[in-house]
Amino acid sequence: MTILLTNDDGIDSPGLTALYKSLSDKYNVWIMAPDGDRSGKSQSITFRDAIRTTPVSERAFACSGTPADCVAISMLGAIPDEIELVISGINLGPNLGTDIIYSGTAAAARQASLNNCPAIAVSLSTQTHPFNFTDATSFIRENIETLMSLWNNDHFVNINIPQRLNKNYSVEITHPSRRIYEDNLVKFVSPANETYYFLNGTGIASSDLKGEDSSAILNGNISLSPIYLHPVNHREDAMYKSAEYKRW
Repeated sequence: MTILLTNDDGIDSPGLTALYKSLSDKYNVWIMAPDGDRSGKSQSITFRDAIRTTPVSERAFACSGTPADCVAISMLGAIPDEIELVISGINLGPNLGTDIIYSGTAAAARQASLNNCPAIAVSLSTQTHPFNFTDATSFIRENIETLMSLWNNDHFVNINIPQRLNKNYSVEITHPSRRIYEDNLVKFVSPANETYYFLNGTGIASSDLKGEDSSAILNGNISLSPIYLHPVNHREDAMYKSAEYKRW
């Protein structure tokens, strides 16, 4: 099986390296990853500029584009083999709940599924050293065939793994939690009277309800969320259908 690895942390990320080492002895693995950090780039793709790739090794390329670009160009021929699975990660830090709206890690997996290719996004729920990639790589390696058998082109799989698994951990099938971002704005005026703004986050709160991905991580369990490509909310549909609209 041919697997494409990508991420949003960049080609030099230790999570990407750990995943490659875990899978390359068993599978035909290629890497197409951004040439620098693309965290928070979401589903953006490059339309008007050229996308540059630079070989890093025989089977790995650094890409000037976004995570979604990496997947799109690879599936269109930048990688010579037909890709059968895309794995995005291992991300440094969680991608829980509404994080997946912003996440380049999730976007790369979504891009693959939009192109009818099975896709997994995987994140380690810490951003500080030391990183324990063993549980994440072992879970992916041992469960690839199962995840492939469950996939259809309506979704991708978002997996979050705690830094330390509970001794009696389980794999929880979850849905995304509600994340609340405690952001503030930092303003800087340069000597040339140009104004610069920086978003400075002070923390993230989660709803942490039973069945949500953030709750699974708090309990030391693996969170596995099927993320659908076509958001549907029938309750709001019904409410809007019942409203009366003015004509002109």
